[in-house]
Amino acid sequence: MVHELAEYERAPEQCHLTAEQLDAALFGPAPALFGHVAVDGADRPLGFALWFLNFSTWAGVHGIYLEDLYVRPSARGTGAGRMLLATLAAICVERGYRRLDWWMIDWNPAAGFYASIGATPMDEWIPYRLVGPALRELAAQATAAPTRPVP
Repeated sequence: MVHELAEYERAPEQCHLTAEQLDAALFGPAPALFGHVAVDGADRPLGFALWFLNFSTWAGVHGIYLEDLYVRPSARGTGAGRMLLATLAAICVERGYRRLDWWMIDWNPAAGFYASIGATPMDEWIPYRLVGPALRELAAQATAAPTRPVP
């Protein structure tokens, strides 16, 4: 379904995830990725949520960052997406996490759904990302000048 999501987001060539990588991330010795799958009455998968913990230094507690939420087109409108988000909200409440965060691609029609459950866009924050040569160049600077504690 991750590849279905990449297709939906018009970027199938960018998705290189293998079943083995996903299995290792979810079920390896120290998993840092967590997931839920929504299924129908016959246990057929309808959608999924993949998430990990973030941390608010201001609140002093963890939260959940929802990396991907996907519901198959045939299951949209069935409540599968709402149940996946409700499950994550319940984990937040149960564990004392203060927030559930995610990004949404700007053309996604799910904006209305998110608004209907009380989610609000955070337009004052601008996402940044380092990848490829820029990431490697900055990483090289870490080995060139070791970090020392400041007294």
